[in-house]
Amino acid sequence: MEHVEWSEQPDLNNAILLAAFTGWNDAGDAATEAVGYLSRRYECRRVATIDPEYFYDFASVRPNVRLEGDERRIDWPVNEVRVGELDDGRPLITVLGIEPRLRWRTFSEALVTIAGQLSAKTVVTLGALLTDTHHQAPVDVIGASNNEVINLELALPPTQYEGPTGIIGVLNDTFHRANFDSLSFWAAVPSYIGHNPSPKAALALVQRVVDFLDIPLGATDLQIAAASYDRQINELVDSDPNLAEYAQQLLDDTDEEFNDLEDNPQAMIDELEQFLRQQDE
Repeated sequence: MEHVEWSEQPDLNNAILLAAFTGWNDAGDAATEAVGYLSRRYECRRVATIDPEYFYDFASVRPNVRLEGDERRIDWPVNEVRVGELDDGRPLITVLGIEPRLRWRTFSEALVTIAGQLSAKTVVTLGALLTDTHHQAPVDVIGASNNEVINLELALPPTQYEGPTGIIGVLNDTFHRANFDSLSFWAAVPSYIGHNPSPKAALALVQRVVDFLDIPLGATDLQIAAASYDRQINELVDSDPNLAEYAQQLLDDTDEEFNDLEDNPQAMIDELEQFLRQQDE
């Protein structure tokens, strides 16, 4: 608890913890935007932050200086813990921040302590990866868990992946070993426009989360943003002949293992595993 700064410690019961972090496991800002949207949707209030001093190299993740009236303020990298309530009355805890650069085990243990303090039972982490998919195609979302019961309930294929991992993988393992129900959802973002924010992928992650939690979506503003995203990316692709040719090639690809997750969920898992390995290279 020494790394957690509490402003409030609410008394919760059977809470859901939802987490995402900016970084390479957040292609198109989809994961963090999904958690941010749900945090706003359920009016989550901040109850704690994680002290950044122990977990970041400030030469690579630099704080920002801003003016507030006549005073200069420094904004440090922050991971916020917020609490709200779902439509069915269940408490929702959101953790949103930047993937730590240092001391991942200590960071994970701090989040386990937070989850225990707030009586969380289920932990859902979100991620997004770059894949060879077309921006007009439905967004593929896969689930993964170390929990055999969750895999059976959600029909998730157990992963056989071995190789590099990110903070999402470390957190899932840490929460699983601490006897939480832990799982992760990942969305696919087109590799040729991955530097652009993808509200379409964020919407797909939100939809997957609310389906899992069995609650209404109510994401009208995110749906509007996703529709606008499609129009903007169409214009971007049409303005670049090389990009348009590549995008058309993806559309013409009849290989179902990449374009039909429903018939071949292993294809998306293979994409995720390849993505993780490339980060190490």
